[in-house]
Amino acid sequence: MTSSEDAFLPELRWSTASLGELGSAVVIFSPDDDTVRASGLARSEDDEPEVAAIGRMLEQLMSRLEELAPVTAEREMNPLPAARGVVPEAITAYAEGDAAAMDGLAVEQPGSEYRQAVWEAMRRVPAGKTASYAELAQLAGRPQAHRAAASACANNLIALAVPCHRIIRSDGQLGGYLYYGTATKRELLRREGARL
Repeated sequence: MTSSEDAFLPELRWSTASLGELGSAVVIFSPDDDTVRASGLARSEDDEPEVAAIGRMLEQLMSRLEELAPVTAEREMNPLPAARGVVPEAITAYAEGDAAAMDGLAVEQPGSEYRQAVWEAMRRVPAGKTASYAELAQLAGRPQAHRAAASACANNLIALAVPCHRIIRSDGQLGGYLYYGTATKRELLRREGARL
């Protein structure tokens, strides 16, 4: 879909589901085509209420969209969360223990042809499994491009639905996980049934 087509699409919606101590999964999507545009984990700081953490995550995701996909970000976002539909139901199912519930969602994020290939390859790593950065580079069609594959993980705008947390180092160490940290990555993998 081109950005000129995006200009005519209706408002964005958002949805969230609690992942317990990990925080809340927050997803921004276009309801007309049920495509996830951005997502992340909202985590409370100190004694902050969960709703404040969710609001902060929505602001962060919209800021990244403004930077990376300005035409998409120009669409207004409905202030109320969506509770029904393909995307909200998938997020709820994920939160309730269906580790693969978000794997089939449509996603779209801006990036080079190679990053698109890496993100698509990430989505082929099933819940409960991991792949190394080297294996990811091979799945994406450029076996020697380990660093570029790692960079695509680090610049993933759609955490959870594009499961960069399933990618680990070749030596079995977890490696980084966006700005959430390795403890979060370990817990996500544990929730999905991965053996580390």
